[in-house]
Amino acid sequence: MPLLGCIADDFTGATDLANTLVKGGMSAVQVIGVPGGELPEADAVIIALKSRTAPVREAVAESLAACEALLTAGAQQIFFKYCSTFDSTETGNIGPVADALVKRLGCGFALANPAFPTNGRTVYQGHLFVGQVLLNESGMENHPLTPMRDANLVRVLGRQTDGAVGLIPFATVAQGAAAIRKAMTVLKESGRRYAIIDAVTDAHLLAIGEAAAEHALITGGSGVAMGLPANFRAKGLLPARGAAASALPPMRGAAAVLAGSCSRATLGQIGFARDHAPTLELDVLATPDASALAAQAFAWAEGKLGDRPVVIAASAVPERVAALQARLGRDAAGALVEHALSTIAEGLVARGVTRLVVAGGETSGAVVSRLGVTALRIGPEIDPGVPWTYAEPVGLHLALKSGNFGARDFFLKAFAPSDDRSAGGREGLNRPGEGSDDRSAGGRGGLNRPGGVPA
Repeated sequence: MPLLGCIADDFTGATDLANTLVKGGMSAVQVIGVPGGELPEADAVIIALKSRTAPVREAVAESLAACEALLTAGAQQIFFKYCSTFDSTETGNIGPVADALVKRLGCGFALANPAFPTNGRTVYQGHLFVGQVLLNESGMENHPLTPMRDANLVRVLGRQTDGAVGLIPFATVAQGAAAIRKAMTVLKESGRRYAIIDAVTDAHLLAIGEAAAEHALITGGSGVAMGLPANFRAKGLLPARGAAASALPPMRGAAAVLAGSCSRATLGQIGFARDHAPTLELDVLATPDASALAAQAFAWAEGKLGDRPVVIAASAVPERVAALQARLGRDAAGALVEHALSTIAEGLVARGVTRLVVAGGETSGAVVSRLGVTALRIGPEIDPGVPWTYAEPVGLHLALKSGNFGARDFFLKAFAPSDDRSAGGREGLNRPGEGSDDRSAGGRGGLNRPGGVPA
C-alpha cells in the first residue's frame, strides 16, 4: 500500500520526483504508463505519463486513470508533478489536469509550486525565475512547443482554469509552516482553488511540505516533495530516517548514452563527451530517415561497446531544429528523432549494453516504451534530479536525464564509480539547472543560465 501516489506528466520528471523521495527515506517505484494490474509495493509509487504536451482531453483522461489506480492501491495523498519551468500552453495542461484531480478528490483546493532552488528554479512574489532572470527572459519565451512569455504564475495558471488563483508571498513563507497553513486556509475559505506559493530556498520547500501534510492533493515540481517524507514519518508510517532506499543490483556491462534533447545544457554535455569518449552526432536534417539513422549508428558502434561509454546524439542547435521542423512539420520531426533513438536503444541492448543514459524527456519516453520497461526501481543520485534506476523486466540500468539537468561532464560522470561521483569535481561550464526542460530534437531549444536566487 503506497503512502504517496504520484502522477508525473513525463518520464524524466517522474524519475526526478522519485529521486527526491528516495533521498528523503521513502522507497519509490516508477511505473510506466497507467497500470493495468496491481501496483508494486513501495512507500511512493510514481506513475509516469507522456501527458505534458498531449492534447488536453487525453492528458486529463490519463491523469484521472492514474489517480484511480493509486487510490485503489490505498494511496493516502496524491501528488501531481510537472516541470520546474511550469511549461504548458495557454490552455493546459497543468490547469485542466489539476482541476480534474481537485474535483475527483473533492478537496476544493491545492497548492502549486514548481520551485527547485538546487537547479536554479525559484518563485518570488508569484514570479518564476530561472537562475537570476525571469522565466520569460530566460529563453523559454521562444520555446517551440510551450513558449512561456509570462513569468507570473498566478496569471499563467489563472488562464488555464475556471477557478480562482491566489498567492502566498515570500513574507508569509518566511514565517514557516504554521503561517503557510493559515494562509492556505484563508485562501480556500475566500474561494480560491489554487495558491501559488513563493519559495527561494530548500527550507521554504520543507515548510510548504509540512504545511500541506493533510492535503489530499499537492501539485508542483519535485522540489516541494522534499518535505513530504517527514510528514509520514511524524505519523509513524515511516521508520526513523536512515540510509536512502536506493540499493540496486551491481552495475556492470557495456555503457552507452543516447541524447535527443536540444537544450544548451545537453549540447554542452555532448561537446564535453566529444573530447573524452567515442561520440557520434547524427545529422537528422541530412538523413531524415529513422531506419537509415539507426543503421548508421549500429555500423559506427561496431567494436566500440564496452565499459567505456559511447555517445550517440540526435541533438542539434536551434537553427537546425527549426530547419527540420520547417521541412517535416513539428510533430513529424519529433517523432522521427524519437523513432530513431528508440530503435538505436533497442539495438544497443541487443548488442550487450546494460547501462544506458538517455537525455531528454520525450526521448526517454520513446526509449522506455520501445524497450518494454514497465517499472523503474530508483537508485543513487548521479547529479541533482537524476538518479540511476533499474528497469524491470528488462534488467537494464537506466538513467533518464531531463535535458537541462546535469553538469557538463555528466555523460562520463554517470559511469564513474560512485565514490568518484560523490567527490564533487564537476568539470566545465554547465551547473545544475542550466537549460530548459527540453525533451527532443523535434521541438526543443534551450535556456542556459547559471543558478541563482532572485534578489
